[in-house]
Amino acid sequence: MKKKLLSTLLISHIVLLIHAQGYNNPIIPGFYPDPSICLVGKDYYLVNSSFEFFPGIPIWHSYDLVHWKQIGNVLNRFSQLDLRRVKKSDGLGAATIRYHNGTYYLAVTESNHGFKNFFVTATNPAGPWSDPIQVDQGGIDASMFFDDDGKVYFQTNRAHQFSDERAIYQSEIDVKSGKRLTEIKQLWKGSGGSYVEGPHIYKHAGFYYCLTAEGGTSYGHSVAIARSKSIWGPYQGCPFNPILTNRMSYSGLQGTGHADLFQGNDGSWWMVHLGFRPAVDGVHTIGRETCLTPVEWNSDGWPVVNTIGMADLEEKISPPKYNGTNELAEVYGTTNFDKPLGFEWVFIRNPDSANYSLKQRSGFLSLKGSVFTLDSVASPTFLGIRQRHFNVKISSTLNYLPQNQNEEAGITVYMCPFFHYDCYVTAQGKQKFINLRYTLESIKQVCAHIPIANGAIKIVINTSKTSYNFSVTDSAGVKHSLGTLPSRFLGTEVAGGFTGIMIGLYATGNGKNSTSNAFFDDFEYSPIDK
Repeated sequence: MKKKLLSTLLISHIVLLIHAQGYNNPIIPGFYPDPSICLVGKDYYLVNSSFEFFPGIPIWHSYDLVHWKQIGNVLNRFSQLDLRRVKKSDGLGAATIRYHNGTYYLAVTESNHGFKNFFVTATNPAGPWSDPIQVDQGGIDASMFFDDDGKVYFQTNRAHQFSDERAIYQSEIDVKSGKRLTEIKQLWKGSGGSYVEGPHIYKHAGFYYCLTAEGGTSYGHSVAIARSKSIWGPYQGCPFNPILTNRMSYSGLQGTGHADLFQGNDGSWWMVHLGFRPAVDGVHTIGRETCLTPVEWNSDGWPVVNTIGMADLEEKISPPKYNGTNELAEVYGTTNFDKPLGFEWVFIRNPDSANYSLKQRSGFLSLKGSVFTLDSVASPTFLGIRQRHFNVKISSTLNYLPQNQNEEAGITVYMCPFFHYDCYVTAQGKQKFINLRYTLESIKQVCAHIPIANGAIKIVINTSKTSYNFSVTDSAGVKHSLGTLPSRFLGTEVAGGFTGIMIGLYATGNGKNSTSNAFFDDFEYSPIDK
């Protein structure tokens, strides 16, 4: 009897330990904001905003909600996505992914000198996805809801055909053509916070629930919810709105908001949402990130987020785990350019494919500079990934011999056209130089200018929450320290916008097409902390 009791207590203790293991936020670090999620069988699929970067809308797969693998980008053809002349932080924002009767749907807003809303479809979430199906409803943050009776509804923040008042609006649509079947109607003005947006409609326990983001996507960000017996309202706000916010807290996770509510494959309830981790002096640099927080329903039928309505960097409750093989893993280490690039690599706007090659020299990425620079609201020759950690070593081996003084190539720490740090090779006559330059709006300054020998060089960037340290090892093995630049000037609170820092390989002819190609032999991204 005692042995049986001890055995039961031991098993219970092990279960509690497993349950208490928890997980860390963000679950997808770096510039991956505005998450939306759907569950199909045991598989979770999640998408994020991508703004002016191409291809657009990264899509992820997971079995356990913690380990995620990018399986594609939804909008990867020019026929789907024309980003020419899109300003910083315009482009694609706040997509919604849903699954219905064997088809995946992704609704999204494209901002390009105005707003247009559309959705695309696929039978495989990895693609290919259809060309856009336009919906004649204004506003931003497009969402879709499939009701039990087969009707499909489209939601946005604002609807210029009806009203420009900030609120949530809805129409019924034909899901094959995108045509509106009803007039647009205002559903809910929100709980009182500014910038009511990010709508999602759910049906649960006899009610329709309308989830919104409020307070702007910074320190005042929050999530609110309302419900109605009719999908058309009137909607009654939750008595303890906002149901999620980290404002006025000392948490290392801030700006929590823009959420999607869902039920896990074990019946538990969760919320994915964005948040950011301040880097220095309240400034956040690597973008708004994807977070996961548990939800329970109270006896009055309202969702309670993480008991107290706040998200944590370290959550104590573990999500439901899938018992099958989980092959998902982070993509770090060295890229040798000897095979097609991973889905994490992106361009600034639609690229000119003539300026990029993995075949011109085997095992190298070849970049040819165009007339456009990193300062251009165009598509400079740039290929980059998101910075996903504060402390990371980044390096690339570059073989480049510019023929003219206007030509340059190297690595950029890029927030937007007006805020970036560039470490690059250029030439004056027959002498090659390595330069370090910062661009801060109208201030552009070369702060290091060192002659180096011809041949391959290795550019190294060591990052921290507060700074970026640049150095170069030349072909003779001599290391040159170029300097350290502060991170804060690339942060959102300084540079503005909705994106995060990108680490990019680039080349430019500074107003002319380059006559020489830059050959990058490798690219290393090695986090010091996870």
